[in-house]
Amino acid sequence: MKELLFQRHRRLRSSESMRAMVRETQLSTDDLIYPIFVVEGNNIKNEVGSMPGVYQVSLDHLSVELEELVDLGIRSVLLFGVPKDKDEVGTQAYCETGIVQEAIRKIKKEFPEMLTVADTCLCEYTSHGHCGVIKDGDVLNDESLELIVQTAVSQAKAGADIIAPSNMMDGFVAAIRKGLDEAGFVNIPIMSYAVKYASAFYGPFRDAAGSAPQFGDRKTYQMDPANRLEALREAESDVREGADFLIVKPALSYMDIMRDVKNNFHVPVVAYNVSGEYAMVKAAAQNGWIDEKRIVLEKLTSMKRAGADIIITYAAKDVARWLSE
Repeated sequence: MKELLFQRHRRLRSSESMRAMVRETQLSTDDLIYPIFVVEGNNIKNEVGSMPGVYQVSLDHLSVELEELVDLGIRSVLLFGVPKDKDEVGTQAYCETGIVQEAIRKIKKEFPEMLTVADTCLCEYTSHGHCGVIKDGDVLNDESLELIVQTAVSQAKAGADIIAPSNMMDGFVAAIRKGLDEAGFVNIPIMSYAVKYASAFYGPFRDAAGSAPQFGDRKTYQMDPANRLEALREAESDVREGADFLIVKPALSYMDIMRDVKNNFHVPVVAYNVSGEYAMVKAAAQNGWIDEKRIVLEKLTSMKRAGADIIITYAAKDVARWLSE
């Protein structure tokens, strides 16, 4: 018999059942964290213009939002606060009665099994929109850390399950770990925005959170998109300082970075499928240019294949519905 010159790889693709049996990467609702923008006030449910299907909600609408997530099998949320009043030092970020702190208390009272992740930063609360204290036009690192630690501790006191600092100040993980431990929260993990690029993909988020810088940009503390090795330095220092999770943000344009982080560190890796990525898909789908379901599921599966253990995504509700079909 003449020797075959090729292999028949298609044997393992012959049916849906066969493809499912040999599938290497699985996406499930347990992988998903859904971001929520909580605003001060009453009877507020404002759709974010640049993020169709995403809303700013007041506390009185939060329960309905959480009920929907529970019904869909989504068990984790990431909270962002949108306060009425802002000042130079972001006082509402670390206020005991701040909007995020109140939202955490409400969630833990009404939905105690919902894993509550608190975004820990100052940009949504400062009048200038930067992630720290400003002096002579510069963002001060060490002075900002003091307020970020206060924010983390106040969120933990309110009942947050995970602290997720996104400020990108040098030493922020070490400072927060020390602050949490001294306050008695030794068992609260830190989900560090370890690898956060100064990306153009954040625009719609800034509409939702009201956090656009009023001057300059964030390039002095967020990472240069051209750099790869810098991501490993950032992640290494965060792990050494006590990070329990490492976030790569954005996700879609940084799959190579995600794989590098996964290969080099033995903690869960989190992909942040950011607002600009979400908005592009929504816009194209609304114009009938793409199959939204197939695009989103392929995109999130590729993030898992690249090394993500967890995915923060504004599409979590849609994904949960599609996965249940």
